[in-house]
Amino acid sequence: MKKKSLKLVLGTLLVTMLGGALVGCGSNNTDSGNGSEEKTISISGSSALLPLMEKSIEGFKEKNSGVEINAQAGGSGIGLTQVSEGSVNIGNSDIFAEEKLDKDKAGELTDHKVVAQGFAVAVHKDLGVKNLTKDQIKKIFSGAIKNWSEVGGPNKEIFVVHRPASSGTRVTFEKTLLDGNKAFENDSIGATQDQNGSVLSAMKQNDGAISYLGLAYMSGNEAKSTLVGISIDGVECNKDNITTGKYPFWSWGHMYTKGQATGLSKNFIEYIMSDENKSAVEELGFISGSEMKVK
Repeated sequence: MKKKSLKLVLGTLLVTMLGGALVGCGSNNTDSGNGSEEKTISISGSSALLPLMEKSIEGFKEKNSGVEINAQAGGSGIGLTQVSEGSVNIGNSDIFAEEKLDKDKAGELTDHKVVAQGFAVAVHKDLGVKNLTKDQIKKIFSGAIKNWSEVGGPNKEIFVVHRPASSGTRVTFEKTLLDGNKAFENDSIGATQDQNGSVLSAMKQNDGAISYLGLAYMSGNEAKSTLVGISIDGVECNKDNITTGKYPFWSWGHMYTKGQATGLSKNFIEYIMSDENKSAVEELGFISGSEMKVK
């Protein structure tokens, strides 16, 4: 009896120790330091928002060790489709979901308007062109105006750099500057680049180029040495003109989740909009939603 009792006690102790070890291992795997069991999330979509994601991830990880946030671009349409399908946790977009997805799919998503973002119609500095009217922009992107001499520039052929149909920046450009008429953007002329960074590279290689890109890409030394963001109908592209709505080429920066944001996704979205992250927002030329005087 004594031997059986001893074996029973030893067996109970072994089970207890193993159980404690397993609980300890589980705790290490799920504790992200931010109250969430998630350790990794993925983000895709708007390339205009990518610099803000990358900068914010750095700050967020400093305060939340052990988490991993993977952010990629690809265009607003890609981000919205992937978050709707559940292949990413967050879909970034320059446009509202209902502008790309059907009503039912858009209705499954939750919109987090994290920032306002301005876009520039950019030209090569050497052209000396500092202002264009909306009508001139329409004619340039449709191919009706082919030479910079027609709009006060030098005798040089215009090279148009477009964005693809999946681009939220393109949708915003067409909506705000082309009055919603897609026919004014003629893809048969010039070239098409799928991301803001690619647009910048293409424009550096052609001193007759014109395109449009997020202000975050205009703030770096590489862009400043080569490009200039022009005024539109005499209105400069700056923070004051964007917040008051005088400058038309801007949009909300959206972070969409399928259903309500939870866990690590919720924490990261809240961090993007927090006072802690305000310096990153301002440094990159984005505008906090609370500063917008127009909605």
